[in-house]
Amino acid sequence: MPCFMCLLVGSKLWWYTTRDYPDRPDERGRVEALGGRILCWDCPRVLGVLATSRSFGDYLLKPYVIADPEFMVTDRSEEDEFLILASDGLWDVMSSEMACRVIRKCMASPTSNNYPSGMAGSAARDAAAVLARLAISRGSFDNVSVVVVELRTSRVAAAAE
Repeated sequence: MPCFMCLLVGSKLWWYTTRDYPDRPDERGRVEALGGRILCWDCPRVLGVLATSRSFGDYLLKPYVIADPEFMVTDRSEEDEFLILASDGLWDVMSSEMACRVIRKCMASPTSNNYPSGMAGSAARDAAAVLARLAISRGSFDNVSVVVVELRTSRVAAAAE
């Protein structure tokens, strides 16, 4: 299951992963160099089967489909609000901008500040659940997994007190 992460910093959205579509020139080149083929069967697929070129557990498609992630390292800033780690079941039916609006509404909800002290981050958990339900209600046919991590230290610290 491919996962993609984005980070909201102030009003700017940063993607820290890339979509591992098999027709991306670098991924196509890697697969074909190993003797595999990208076939279009409603969309580009490795050997006509899988619509991603990086995934966990697709043993029968090895060595063409690999589990090696692409990632980047960045310094944190005070403006970091939250990050979203979600499978393509969310991103196939919702823009990152819409997901950020939903999360901000969940974080701004009056009830998000009323969790008991031992439940810091519950607003982020609720936001992830709302996003998953919204993706399913929008007709996602793929796996839908969502994690929201709140990064604003002042709000997290206040919730923990």
